[in-house]
Amino acid sequence: QVQLLESGGGSVQSGGSLRLSCQASGLNHATYCMGWFRQSPGKEIEGVAHIDKEGSIHYGDSLKGRFTISQDIAKNTLYLQMNNVLPEDTARYYCAAAACYILDKTFDTYKPEFGHWGQGTQVTVST
Repeated sequence: QVQLLESGGGSVQSGGSLRLSCQASGLNHATYCMGWFRQSPGKEIEGVAHIDKEGSIHYGDSLKGRFTISQDIAKNTLYLQMNNVLPEDTARYYCAAAACYILDKTFDTYKPEFGHWGQGTQVTVST
């Protein structure tokens, strides 16, 4: 059974940094890829970043340059380093794991039912 557990969220001032972690268990890294998504109240799920089967990294258009996704396969952990955060980054951040071809194809329109989805961790950015 696949389980994803996010941590590292919290409250931070604009311009600050946070590092999110996602501890995965029961995941077959040969067929599953992982990524970060976020959702603010009343808004659609937004793709933050994901790592494809070849190890290439893809970011949401509005986030490239401030966020960095990384993965430690040995520790089964996915990370999201968030720098220079802005109030509009306030959201619940979710870790997702899905078949690599699904994550690649649906990154911009991803829905939790496409794969495995964590409980999320809240990030609140104040001015």
